[in-house]
Amino acid sequence: MSDSDQTTVVGAVQMAPVYLDRDATLAKVEGYVDEAGAHGCELVAFGETVVPGYPFWLARTDGAKFNSELQRDIHSLYLREAVDVEAGHLDGVREAARRNGVSVVLGVAERPKDRGGHSIYCSAVTIDARGDVVSVHRKLTPTYEERLSWANGDGHGLVTHELGAFTFGTLNCWENWMPLSRTALYAQGEDLHVALWPGDLSDTADITRFIALESRSYVISVSGVLRREDIPDGMPGAEIMTKASAEQISTGGTCIAAPDGTWVVEPVDSREGLVVATLAHGRVRRERQNFDPAGHYGRPDVTRLDVDRRRQTLARFTD
Repeated sequence: MSDSDQTTVVGAVQMAPVYLDRDATLAKVEGYVDEAGAHGCELVAFGETVVPGYPFWLARTDGAKFNSELQRDIHSLYLREAVDVEAGHLDGVREAARRNGVSVVLGVAERPKDRGGHSIYCSAVTIDARGDVVSVHRKLTPTYEERLSWANGDGHGLVTHELGAFTFGTLNCWENWMPLSRTALYAQGEDLHVALWPGDLSDTADITRFIALESRSYVISVSGVLRREDIPDGMPGAEIMTKASAEQISTGGTCIAAPDGTWVVEPVDSREGLVVATLAHGRVRRERQNFDPAGHYGRPDVTRLDVDRRRQTLARFTD
């Protein structure tokens, strides 16, 4: 394969969900997968829990109030609209991936049956170009008030996937600040890092370039957006949340950095849309000449990381 053949077209979708409406948001996702396919993308990524939405209400409706009837009502709605992969909720996205021959990384609020079906996990679902779900990474530790809504994940999704000449992996939001989580992916040959975010320039502007420099990899940071007008009237506490929110609740910040830390795509402001870029694998190889964190610059005889990738469940049954 010549250097000219070792390029990959990627897309990052900065979109607002149809807030707390799983099916309508998934229809929007499917439309963007089709658009990414029309642009020749081999991979398209979406922001953190864009389906059915990030829990912005927690900081705006007294989310920590114990036994609050309002918080019970919101959580009940969130559970109802969360994604159950095994129930087929992502079948439409899987079909869109298959018909376009494009891999998809999608941030979802997941309610998995293997944990009882009534707790929510911040999950990054990877679907390959054949339409198969190849990994579901549940965020290891929800951040700050997110713990009021999401449960702790596990290491089962700390895996990488092949994409042409590239190897990519995914982390959710502030997991990207965790050096050991990043190292778990670097050690598997990652040279294209996908970072999912709820959406704010302050989240992505510095860390995206830092990860690129540290790993000598391309980094795609993909964010959501949300406006005050996106808060649905039928949501419990909608009036309270609306009064407590600025016009732009989530401001985006989707961007792509090259392995030398320079911008391929500078952070995008609050607008929705698909960002497309062509990545050349030769730029990774050039930067790895003097620094390869999991290769010649690593010292496993001195420091080594142990990773437990077993899916954590509450009970093990022997029949």
